[in-house]
Amino acid sequence: MAQTWKCSGLRWAADGPVLTWVGGRHSALVRGGRVAFGVAEGGVRTCVGARGHPCPLRAGVSGRSTGARCEECARLDRAHSVAADTRADDPRPYRVYLAWFGPGLVKVGITAYERGAARLLEQGAVCFSWLGHGPLMAARRTEELLRAALGVPDRIPYAHKRAVRAGLPRSRGERAAEIAELHARAVALGGRPESLTPAPFRGVDHAAVFGLAEEGAGGPGAVGEVTGLVAGGAIGGELVAAAGPDLHLATERGVVVLDTRLMTGWELVPTEGEPCAVPVREFRDAAAGVQDGLF
Repeated sequence: MAQTWKCSGLRWAADGPVLTWVGGRHSALVRGGRVAFGVAEGGVRTCVGARGHPCPLRAGVSGRSTGARCEECARLDRAHSVAADTRADDPRPYRVYLAWFGPGLVKVGITAYERGAARLLEQGAVCFSWLGHGPLMAARRTEELLRAALGVPDRIPYAHKRAVRAGLPRSRGERAAEIAELHARAVALGGRPESLTPAPFRGVDHAAVFGLAEEGAGGPGAVGEVTGLVAGGAIGGELVAAAGPDLHLATERGVVVLDTRLMTGWELVPTEGEPCAVPVREFRDAAAGVQDGLF
């Protein structure tokens, strides 16, 4: 019987993306290498728990859920997050940033100063710039000010990020233009907390880091995205790009985007040359509301 592995997610290390596994193992991902796995026959996806603790019920969760948590564990996990505004007494300094994911897709956000650019890599930001740093509540007030005054959201769905990657502008200057303009407008705004130390505009570009710059723009265009794993299903292909939690895999049916958050909670087994057999939504049909097909 083949050994099964349980994925605990993808993280970004200094030298690139790494798949992590329950038990402490990890697999560095290299562009040009092969990524292939299957879901055990008869397998059931179970809740991954919250805050490092296993789910007491080992509850089953949907194969389409990117959180892989039952309702109770999801509530506990969010209750301790900065995003939920439940940690106002956090003494750590925070940074405010503007992140660009593609034409027209800019967001404002905050991240702990000590994390550096890790949060931007995790979100799949193609380029970004810091706006400033200071106490948590000053960073949060600045984020809210930009949302209200400039109309910049604090969240962008991953589906929207994926849809624009194949058409990214060719130069770093073009990719940074939108956040450069917004940074200038943000600096000119009144009402920013005095305890937030401003940062000059300095665009940081991740296109090459993600593997989206090899062909001058977004690299090989993806034909679709995996919508969930299924028992007995499999997927494999050459890794051509990785951005945020997404792996762009060149399969026999074209480049398919796999959100690695869909891998958590399943028992996975290594595979070789099996065809892509998981639910995939084709990008060209998504806007028309066409139902998912099974490649």
